[in-house]
Amino acid sequence: MSGEVQPTLQARIHAKKKNLSNDQVSAALMLVGVAIALLWANVGPLHAYEEFWELPIELVAGDFQLHFTLHELVNDLLMTLFFFLIGLEVKRELLLGELTDRSRAIVPIAAAVAGLVVPALLFVLIAGRTDEADAWGIVISTDTAFLLGALAIISPRFPARLRVFLLTLAVIDDVGALLVIGVFYSSGLAVWPLVVAVLLMAALVAVRYLPAGQGAAYLVIGVALWAAVDMSGIHATLAGVAVALIIPVFAPRRAQVERTADLTRAFRESPSPGYARAVTRSLRQSLSLNERIDESWRPYVSFLVLPLFALANAGVRITGDTLAAAVASPLAWAIIVGLVLGKFIGITGVTAAMVALRKGTLAPGLGLNRVAGGAALSGIGFTISLFIVPIAIEDHDTQDIARIAVLAASVIAFVLGWVVITIGDRIRPPRPVGAVLARPIDMERDHVRGPADAKYSLVEYGDFECPFCSRATGSVDAVFAHFGDDIRIAWRHLPLDGPHPHAQQAAQAVEAAARQGRFPEMYTCLFNNQDRLGREDLFDHASHLGLDMDRFAEDFDSPEVAHRIEDDRLDAEIMDISGTPTFFVNGKRHKGPFDSDTLIRAIEGRPGERPSLLG
Repeated sequence: MSGEVQPTLQARIHAKKKNLSNDQVSAALMLVGVAIALLWANVGPLHAYEEFWELPIELVAGDFQLHFTLHELVNDLLMTLFFFLIGLEVKRELLLGELTDRSRAIVPIAAAVAGLVVPALLFVLIAGRTDEADAWGIVISTDTAFLLGALAIISPRFPARLRVFLLTLAVIDDVGALLVIGVFYSSGLAVWPLVVAVLLMAALVAVRYLPAGQGAAYLVIGVALWAAVDMSGIHATLAGVAVALIIPVFAPRRAQVERTADLTRAFRESPSPGYARAVTRSLRQSLSLNERIDESWRPYVSFLVLPLFALANAGVRITGDTLAAAVASPLAWAIIVGLVLGKFIGITGVTAAMVALRKGTLAPGLGLNRVAGGAALSGIGFTISLFIVPIAIEDHDTQDIARIAVLAASVIAFVLGWVVITIGDRIRPPRPVGAVLARPIDMERDHVRGPADAKYSLVEYGDFECPFCSRATGSVDAVFAHFGDDIRIAWRHLPLDGPHPHAQQAAQAVEAAARQGRFPEMYTCLFNNQDRLGREDLFDHASHLGLDMDRFAEDFDSPEVAHRIEDDRLDAEIMDISGTPTFFVNGKRHKGPFDSDTLIRAIEGRPGERPSLLG
């Protein structure tokens, strides 16, 4: 059997919602930082803001001396932690998350690439003949925290699909921004520090083989790598990305999870310091270091580092002369046009082209109007845009013009996104409370009984631990017997995790069986054994059905199965389905009894006995 366990879908959804909430709070704190910085720079004594952040800091140990300013401490050292977390997220998404299913991610990936390239081209088109032509990196990146915070403020109905699209896009956006900083905004290379950096990265790769103390080893070698990268001429923050991409990530290991349960049981029966240490160690080892570090450090980065960065970088003294210079500056207009129009045109245009050319599809419930709104919000380029300003531009007055343009572009992008989403939802309102099936039956994807050209259709959203779904199987069987080849019946998943803690893994089991062509047998088995849906029970059922157990275990824990179930869940959210079983009769939602006679009359739509619909 497989030695690893895919995290439950509910846990991953909870983690996404938690991260979204953190992003909202972080965005709010960053806005506070911006406000304080602007007040400090404009209300306080002249140059007090700049003089404070230029205060020198020195570290001296014998002949070793290290000199930097407060501003460099924030931008070069503390922001390394921010890029480190980006690297952790990128690796996790590539190996376990949304980007594991390349066909599903192809549209937001292509849109993200366009959202990097088109703004840069527009910037060069406007500012190409100025001394700041090389500053095009300012307009390429989206601020994920502000983006998600803005989406939460707008609060469109049924935002789940747009959120997933934007998160996937943001991962690729971050990768592009990191590559641009590393390739285009690093100074000349120094050979020997670069050699040392390569050797330290090799040492980091070897850390995973240490029997203990891996976290401390990553920290010590990571700090040394930061210093070597800084001395090599490459921007030091990329050391954080390098460390993050080397740290391993894996789904929770089944053997380790089971060992933790055994140790916990032993501790409960015989409490002792030895068992306590063993349980703690086993708990840590059951999760990858990637996830543990992210969970531990993200609050400090979100609630301290990023607001501090905003405070240290957004303080622009705004006077009539400064505003006049900004209005007349090709650089300012290049930044505003690049961020606001470049992101909007690039993301929306490529998405529309991909869909029109059938090179990819949008998730059910996600229309181009929503994508356009998300594309407009992507013009909020706060963090990395401000980060690149002092790297790409030397003159301090010109830096202030660029910062004013970034702030202005972010405000314009937010307003534009709000307007596009609001107007788009009025022109094409979200589906009304699920009266109509969001996604038609797909004979290749759905679990279907009956022919593709059947006269009637019935779709059930169900839960294998729900007793009402178990009773409904008799009704569905009777409906199928009554209509025969005149009907096709599809099953879709809606595990209700609160009342039914085993429903998610039961859905994984039936999907794993389906990959061996045994969906009907496992479907029947699970409903006949609703009191035996624990993990071991599910594997026993699979064994009794004669399935290939190694393949069953691998599929049970696979990201593909998790995504398959999550798609059904998100469809249910779009249609506001909160209970099971829920039926759709000939594409329209059925309300009322689901006994076989009622369903048959609803399907046939007899005069005076039409299906009851939600409207």
